[in-house]
Amino acid sequence: MIELENVAYSYGGAELLSDITLKLQPGSFHFLTGPSGAGKTTLLKLCYGALIPTAGFVHLFGQDVRAMGRDDIALARRRIGVVHQDCQFLNHLSVAENIALPLTVSDRDAAAEQDNLRELTEWVGLTARADALPPELSGGERQRAALARAVIMSPDAILADEPTGNVDWDMSQRLMRLLVELNRMGKTIMIATHDLALIRAAKPHVQARVLRISNRRLQLAGADL
Repeated sequence: MIELENVAYSYGGAELLSDITLKLQPGSFHFLTGPSGAGKTTLLKLCYGALIPTAGFVHLFGQDVRAMGRDDIALARRRIGVVHQDCQFLNHLSVAENIALPLTVSDRDAAAEQDNLRELTEWVGLTARADALPPELSGGERQRAALARAVIMSPDAILADEPTGNVDWDMSQRLMRLLVELNRMGKTIMIATHDLALIRAAKPHVQARVLRISNRRLQLAGADL
């Protein structure tokens, strides 16, 4: 599905990641941890084709990203839902319209998807806020809207960058339950987080592989996590 082989990434002459090998298999669940600045966001961007590696190979659904044109990358990205750490919305559009944006930009008939949109909005607990504008939302509501927008196209994989970083513990648990539920539906999940307590709380509920970036390299986290 998504495969990195001996990948390195450098920026401004400094190597941020080195010799990264990773396979995200269908239906797998991964946590990606490491200190702030370790390269978690960079690794996620490599996994969805937003960055091209300076060495090694990244394959998205069997295609080498270096051989993919812009349209090919865009098609692959429709199969990967991304929840950014700093989720951005169009403030003049309602919550429901923001969630439906991926349908609009992919030329799918948003009107024909209204039932799915309503179900998804209800699933993330935002039915009562569907007509609100983004500035009116709390941090937790914004993160749930971002998650709904990431899955509106029914992607095969969901990559989430610190999705609980700006919410309280109860909301963190709610978001994690939604992600675990998506995994049980067959979605591949990778969550970048520095919150080890969140990982510990989630592990009894999902068969997850915990990875850590340390000294520019990727390693399995120890049992003492």
